[in-house]
Amino acid sequence: MSKFVTVGLITAWYSSNIGVLLLNKFLLSNYGFKYPIFLTLCHMLACSLLSYVAISWMKVVPMQSIKSRVQFFKISSLGLIFCLSVVGGNISLRYLAVSFNQAIGATTPFFTAVFAYIMTLKKEGWVTYVTLIPVVTGVIIASGGEPSFHLFGFIMCIGATAARALKSVLQGILLSSEGEKLNSMNLLMYMAPVAVAILLPAALLMEENVVGITIALARDDVSIVWYLVFNSALAYFVNLTNFVVTKHTSALTLQVLGNAKGAVAVVVSILIFRNPVSVTGMLGYGLTVTGVILYGEAKKRGR
Repeated sequence: MSKFVTVGLITAWYSSNIGVLLLNKFLLSNYGFKYPIFLTLCHMLACSLLSYVAISWMKVVPMQSIKSRVQFFKISSLGLIFCLSVVGGNISLRYLAVSFNQAIGATTPFFTAVFAYIMTLKKEGWVTYVTLIPVVTGVIIASGGEPSFHLFGFIMCIGATAARALKSVLQGILLSSEGEKLNSMNLLMYMAPVAVAILLPAALLMEENVVGITIALARDDVSIVWYLVFNSALAYFVNLTNFVVTKHTSALTLQVLGNAKGAVAVVVSILIFRNPVSVTGMLGYGLTVTGVILYGEAKKRGR
């Protein structure tokens, strides 16, 4: 029974991760809903509401309270960076194929190592740094062989990947004391409203009349409402299943599964969207994934 539960949880995590990625791509590129900031706002609204329901009503995890203004400021800072990473990722999906987006996203360990060294002077073993060479080299090769390369989309995706890495490093620094540590579900519950407060004025200012346009779209095609609702709920489910799978297995298992998830997402996206790929691009992505796997092994042995 335990094995069936584990397989079920992993399947749910895979499905939600890949599902939200593909649905984001569909809405922003194929469907023509060209409002990535508003889409991210919908995601954060869902995360705010569903996090509270899951923790306060369903008791998925114990409620953890914010104990000081300083802790609130730290969480708000993480919320801002989290917001930037999600927005950047969604913007990049307007311009890049999912396969190339995943290749760039796989470089997260490189940025994590860089930020960890800059901000904490934490050094890894030389073998760990050597494994980052194929991670970066693979993306360079994939960029050169990407048929639908778009510079702005590439910059946004790099920025989103760097922001994700920065958040993970800052989280370890800012919430390092025992009294301030929050589990990922409680942290999301507090970060999501901060992201909403940032995204709401940003969407209204930068995506002119987005609310009116969305209402007009809904009148012509009510399916856009269900797309947005399902997509937003799925965005929260990604975080929920991420937490549950980590708790049920281990962080290391999640890292291994994450490497495989990227490859699965690439294959599924190519089959669904029929985006052109090149042998060079696939070789580059393969090199990056190999580097990430080696990096994980080097980190594990370093401990």
